[in-house]
Amino acid sequence: MNTIVKDWHIVSIFDGEKPIGKILWGICVDDMTYRFATNDYISTSKIVEISAHNQLIKTASGSIYQVIGAGQKAQVQMKDFELLRHGFSPEQINHLNTAVCN
Repeated sequence: MNTIVKDWHIVSIFDGEKPIGKILWGICVDDMTYRFATNDYISTSKIVEISAHNQLIKTASGSIYQVIGAGQKAQVQMKDFELLRHGFSPEQINHLNTAVCN
């Protein structure tokens, strides 16, 4: 197993109404590849395969992630994608966008 992730989200990325793809965003529990430290955030490349029965997610880069616990679904606009890459959670991004709109 490569990397174990908790508090995870399958994040659908949109450009307006057009779906671009999905990524995994979550918190590292353990990483046998030594790319991530425990409790670091993880924002993956595009998801290419989800195996629900054994809770594995494979990405375009070839990485495999085992997700533990209940995950969530989220949506983020392409304009906010870099926020995910810099560690903001989908909830934080939605909160920022709500605060900007008010």
